[in-house]
Amino acid sequence: MASDAQGAPAAAGLVAPVDAADALILFAHGARDPGWRAPVDAMAVLLARAVPEARVSVAFLEFMSPDLPQAIDAAVAAGARRVAIAPLFWAEGGHLRQEVPPMLAQAVERHPGLRLERWPVMGASPEVLAALTAVYAGRWRAG
Repeated sequence: MASDAQGAPAAAGLVAPVDAADALILFAHGARDPGWRAPVDAMAVLLARAVPEARVSVAFLEFMSPDLPQAIDAAVAAGARRVAIAPLFWAEGGHLRQEVPPMLAQAVERHPGLRLERWPVMGASPEVLAALTAVYAGRWRAG
């Protein structure tokens, strides 16, 4: 897969087929270390395979690109009428409660008619908690 200078997948984080219409954006915090994004990009690739009808991309709150407004704008420019934001955050913190809502409101203002969804954080998912519990319990038992 082609990538930019920061190691991001080409086309502003796009990893889905170009004929997919609506968009799913994995939204993570970001870090100064370029290698930090590797698991985010890996999850985007897996999700693009699992949901081929969506254009899957990544976005970051800070330090990495694209940021969330850029990713939303790119999705709309590619024809998305529905954009789902999947936050790769463990819990609802200040960033998600205070910084993200104005970003989403501004995106809706820029793109009237856009169906914009912000999904719950990972720690709110019983399936995620069960999966992590199974992984850690297995590691504990393995010694």
